[in-house]
Amino acid sequence: MALYLAAFALALCNFVVVLDITIANVSVPHISGGLAVSPSQGLWVLTSYAVAEAITVPLTGWLASRFGTVRMLILCVGGFGLASFLCGISTSIEMLVIARVFQGLSGGPIMPLTQTMLTRIFPPEKVPMAMGLWATTTIAAPIFGPILGGWLSDNWSWHWIFFINLPVIGFCLFIFLRSLGRYETVIRRPRLDKVGLALLIVWVSAFQMMLETGREHDWFNSDVVVAMAIAAAIGFAAFVVWEWYEPDPVVNIRLLKDRTLAVSTLAISVGFASLFASVVLVPLWMQQVLGYTASDAGLVTGFQGVLAILVAPIAALLLNRVDVRLTVSIGVLWLGFTTLLRLGWNTDSSFWSLALPQLLQGIGMPFFFVGLTALSIATMRPDQVASAAGIVTFSRTMAGAVATALASTLWIDNGRIQRAEMVQGMNDAQGTTGMLQGYGLSQEQSYAVVERVLETQALTGSALHVFGLTFALFIIAALTIWLAPRPKKALNPGSGH
Repeated sequence: MALYLAAFALALCNFVVVLDITIANVSVPHISGGLAVSPSQGLWVLTSYAVAEAITVPLTGWLASRFGTVRMLILCVGGFGLASFLCGISTSIEMLVIARVFQGLSGGPIMPLTQTMLTRIFPPEKVPMAMGLWATTTIAAPIFGPILGGWLSDNWSWHWIFFINLPVIGFCLFIFLRSLGRYETVIRRPRLDKVGLALLIVWVSAFQMMLETGREHDWFNSDVVVAMAIAAAIGFAAFVVWEWYEPDPVVNIRLLKDRTLAVSTLAISVGFASLFASVVLVPLWMQQVLGYTASDAGLVTGFQGVLAILVAPIAALLLNRVDVRLTVSIGVLWLGFTTLLRLGWNTDSSFWSLALPQLLQGIGMPFFFVGLTALSIATMRPDQVASAAGIVTFSRTMAGAVATALASTLWIDNGRIQRAEMVQGMNDAQGTTGMLQGYGLSQEQSYAVVERVLETQALTGSALHVFGLTFALFIIAALTIWLAPRPKKALNPGSGH
């Protein structure tokens, strides 16, 4: 019984970490309003967590060796709980972003550490069952994230999307302290690539600051943004050169000489960027343009995971029965097809016309994630799997951060352009305002009505423009996967998560 309780706590802990990736998506307008910042500044809450998480994922192996797997897991879970509390009590966007960075740094290693512990506490014949439970939480969390985040923001306050973590973290820590001590690994003193780690932090931090400040300062028309871009570019180049020749790199980029890993990493990065752009943009558009509550926007967004759970076993079953490149490309093309369905959205779209593409999207997600994750490590030796999985996870996370910044920027900037074009093409604006005044509105009120119509139509047209671009990226990702050779051995659907 104690064994299964520990397994449940490990899966639940993983669930909370994955949940926090999506729970804030629909709460951005509430956070922005509560902290008196623009919606684009509110998106810092998403990118700061993702980028911080990306930094610590490649360090998981070294941290586990240096401090012990169990000890490191408990430390990270405790840090995640403390960071969640700090997020909940934040009174400014700066304080919230710093707390989210701390939360991401703590949460990054939790996913691989919980998976590692499951393989240690269960006998080999029961590991597949345990990994199935673990994988289910990974897929289910994105469903509940938007729904729970929307409900908490509407009915309580946005602070509770972070406070909700605390009782779960407390339970998990209690179980870990009681049950996992005997599974502690031998502590070693592996050498740390300090230069590589410093370069990683420098270029990733500069890149994140560029993304976050660029939206507010007109990108490369700002000296600060240009300086951050230069620092990120130089830091990245130095990082690549150093890690290539370093005997014990913090990120073993030499593994990218393997064509299968390189192609899989590129395809999953492009595909995830396309997917995450819509994950961020859809709830923003529904709340700011259609006037949806966070709860309703969360319901619409959460539909994407319903069919994903049902289809995931099928994707795993077909993994070694059909050429994985075919199933992956079909899955990615399906994601592109559901993106095309969004091009029919308008300001009069019903709840179910918005929910349908989200629901159908779930069919393609398991083929995309399960297939590419398994393919990415197909040619790796056992001692290389952790490093390869770290590269894929890091690249995917950074792609999501870039997609968040670029999608929101394109949406707002293109909306301004479309609004200006609409104003120039308006016929008899005075007649329209005069008619509204005839219905009893004041002159200011009639102008406000026309202004609101222009704004909603422009932002809607801009959203459709972004969806069109993500469709093109899905096509690129689907074609890219065929550059990888067909795997010569059976793939494991759980080993590369």
